[in-house]
Amino acid sequence: MKGYLVTELAHPSKISLSTNIPVPVPNPDEILVDVYSAGLNFFDILQTQGKYQIKPSLPFILGTEFAGRVSKGQKIPAGCPFKAGDRVFGATQGAFAEQTVARISQLMPLPDNVSYNEGAGLYITWPTSYEALVGRAQLKAGEWVLVTAAAGGVGIAAIQFAKALGARVIAAAGSDEKLQIAKDRAGADYTVNYSSPSWTKDVLKITGGKGVDVIYDPVGLIKDSLKCIAWKGRAVVVGFAAGTIEKIPMNLVLLKNISIVGIHWGAYTKNEPGRTPEVWRDVLNMLASGRIKPVNYTEVFTLETINDGLAALEGRKTWGKAIVQVRKETIEAKL
Repeated sequence: MKGYLVTELAHPSKISLSTNIPVPVPNPDEILVDVYSAGLNFFDILQTQGKYQIKPSLPFILGTEFAGRVSKGQKIPAGCPFKAGDRVFGATQGAFAEQTVARISQLMPLPDNVSYNEGAGLYITWPTSYEALVGRAQLKAGEWVLVTAAAGGVGIAAIQFAKALGARVIAAAGSDEKLQIAKDRAGADYTVNYSSPSWTKDVLKITGGKGVDVIYDPVGLIKDSLKCIAWKGRAVVVGFAAGTIEKIPMNLVLLKNISIVGIHWGAYTKNEPGRTPEVWRDVLNMLASGRIKPVNYTEVFTLETINDGLAALEGRKTWGKAIVQVRKETIEAKL
C-alpha cells in the first residue's frame, strides 16, 4: 500500500511517498480501517525530525487524525461497537496511508452529515476547544470570548462552540484575510488584527471598556491578552504556536482577580477518563444537529502532494484544517 513512511529523522521536505508498505495487522484491541482522509497537524512536522514528545520507533508512518471506513474481510473483535463498512474517525500513529490500524477506544462513529474530509480533522481539535471553553473556562451565555489564531483549526472550532453556547466572540488574527475567514466561515461577531499595536485597546472598545470574560489562546499571547481581560476573567492556555512559552506577570492575575488555566486534552484519558465520553457526546450531538461544522482549507492535498501541505502548514499559509484526501468518497455524506 501507499504511505508516508519515515525511515530516518529529517525535515518532511526530504521524505517521499512509499508505495510498497505492507498492510498493518491489528492487535486484539485494534481494527483495520481504510483511510479516506487525514488531517495535517503542525506536530507532524516536528515528529519527522524527532522533535515531538511522541517518538515512535523507526520506521514509522506519519499522521495521526483520520476518517475512513472499517475494512472488510477482517475479524472484528468481540465487543467492538463497529462492523465492517462503518464510517469512523479517530487517531492513531500512521494515518498518512491507504490503510491503518487504530485502537477501538480511539475511534468514533462519523455522523451522517459529516464528510470524510470534514471528519479527518475532528478527533484532536474539536474536543480540545469544547473542553477548554466548557470544562476549563466555564463559559456562560452572554459572555465575551476572545479567540486568538482565530482562523486556525482549534480557533475556528472555538468560535463555533462559543457562538453555539450563546457567547459573543471577538476573533483575533494577524491578517485581514484570516479575520474575514473567522467571521465568514466560523461566525465571529467582531475581529481585531493583533499585528496592530493597539489591538488590546480595540478589544476594550468593542466590549464597552469591560474586557473579555474568556481568553482562548493557542498562540502564546496570554500576556498581551491580559490587558483586555475582564474582572474575574478566565484565560485558557491552549498552546504556544508562536514558539515562545510566556512568563506571566502574576500581579495582573491578583489585581484583576482572574484565573489562568490550561487544557491538555490528550491527558484526559489517563487522568479523567470519565469526562471523555461526556465531551464526545456533546460534540457529536452538536455536529449531528448542524450547530457546528468543520471548516477545511480550500486546497485539498493528496498522499502524492503531502509535502506541499506540510510546507503550507509550516509557512502558516493555511486556515481551518488542512486535509489529505487519500481516496475518493464513494458515498456522499447526508448533508
